Amino acid sequence: MSEVPLITPVMLSPEMTDISTHTTIYIDETGGSDDHGRKGTKADPFVTLFAAYISFPPESSTPPPTFYTRTDTTKSEPCVPEWKETTKSAIKKVVGRWSFPKMRAFQPAIKMKISAKDPKDVTLGNETSTGTRVRVVGRIDNIRASKTRTFVYLSDTRGVLLCIFSGHVNVVAPILFQKQASLEVFGEMKEVPAENKAPGDRELHVDYYTIISEAPGGPDAFTNVVPATANQATLPDFRHLVLRRPEEATVMKARASALSAFRQYYKDHDMRESTAPSFVQTQVEGGGSLFSLSYYGERVYLTQTSQLYLETQLPILGDCYTIQSSYRAENSHTRRHLSEYTHIEGELDFIVFEDLLQHIEDLLCGVIDILLADAESAAYIQTLNPGFKAPARPFKRMRYTEAIEWLNDHDIMTDEGEPHVFGADIAEAAERAMTDQIGVPIMLTHFPVPIKAFYMKKDASDPRVTESVDCLVPGVGEVVGSGMRMDNYEDLLAVMKDNKWDLSSYAFYSDQRKYGTSSHGGYGMGIERFLAWILKRHTVRECVPFPSTP
Repeated sequence: MSEVPLITPVMLSPEMTDISTHTTIYIDETGGSDDHGRKGTKADPFVTLFAAYISFPPESSTPPPTFYTRTDTTKSEPCVPEWKETTKSAIKKVVGRWSFPKMRAFQPAIKMKISAKDPKDVTLGNETSTGTRVRVVGRIDNIRASKTRTFVYLSDTRGVLLCIFSGHVNVVAPILFQKQASLEVFGEMKEVPAENKAPGDRELHVDYYTIISEAPGGPDAFTNVVPATANQATLPDFRHLVLRRPEEATVMKARASALSAFRQYYKDHDMRESTAPSFVQTQVEGGGSLFSLSYYGERVYLTQTSQLYLETQLPILGDCYTIQSSYRAENSHTRRHLSEYTHIEGELDFIVFEDLLQHIEDLLCGVIDILLADAESAAYIQTLNPGFKAPARPFKRMRYTEAIEWLNDHDIMTDEGEPHVFGADIAEAAERAMTDQIGVPIMLTHFPVPIKAFYMKKDASDPRVTESVDCLVPGVGEVVGSGMRMDNYEDLLAVMKDNKWDLSSYAFYSDQRKYGTSSHGGYGMGIERFLAWILKRHTVRECVPFPSTP
């Protein structure tokens, strides 16, 4: 990175390298311009010698550039006077003007992170004392200018610092600075005057700075490409830039915090992390939702769930979990479906169904408690969903048969307009309507055998249903799918034979029942649905950096 003040961006710009060998630079004091990207040719001259010199200093070409100036003294016919070589005295003044800020770059400065709350060895100056000189780096989050000063809000993604440019460092700053440009800034840290406000009640008074990387202006300016008021769904080709907008960036930060919180919960509860293959030869949730591909001449699928492999880890790791991508080839355009999502799955050994229900409730509430106890993650949540509180415990319990009755009693019909009947799945719209009306998380249990996965354990007291549970939350519907696993070897083989599956492909799974079986269960949830709930997002597509959808 060159030690060049921000007022020399043209020399640093990659698109200008083809003209840096010009030995003659033109300044038209009437018809020129110092805007970003000026080439310094007769057809595209600068308006001031200062801007021309710092853009094409002596080291920019061999031999050094020669400067020609013309001035319209009549003010009647611009650009009529002849070009004249700039006087040595005029260049000497420019050199002196430029040397002062350059010299400031070599004065002592403490490297400080913008997000640092109380950085070591940094004091704030005021009317009676001088503050510490610091060096910070970041991107321009916002910018505004007055007649004599430019106010730049510099961000390092975790914090924002107000940087005030005035005097010699503000000559061309209002013209050249654009949102999202990255800068290196030096200057004195000061207290904010009582009548003013700034992030962290501090401000940096700039005496020197460099451009690390520019950002375009005009039609390609950040705010023109991704306007603040534009719905992100209308900007799919610019998702990488949309994520830089404040609201979307806050969602991504909350996502990072949530992933850390889940891992913290699992560590606190002695659960070990595992991983599973992404290419598999088995189906779990139904063949119709599988992505298939050729794998060294064999047909394989992208995993729908890591569950089967996670179960194999119980005798090795004990209670365990995984956080990785799963894939569903469902041509679904609902608010809560993605073709690829981040799947949080857990398996618990030597448990009964009630243990599983308690664990899921404790997991959701425990992770939320972790997030709300941390000032940073709590701020993300309250910014996006003001007033959010951890759900009350215990969660409401409701059996599938009770849900069918409730839906019919409240005239919530199926998608076909018919009453709900035992044995049919509850559609997303009806499920969400019921949850929103009840207004609290629901543990919906004991689904019929035909509508659940093959591995679900039957309820001993009613073999028509399984020991299964979906956790439903207001605004989203299902966030967790869970159940006890079939633990009898012969029963599992019988189910796989009924489905006409290749038993050899599932041998790794059935062998878990052959070599020391146990009563065990587990669950899965997409982090995107969890986030849509606590952040009050309309769709899970807002909760993933780059959504994969049909």
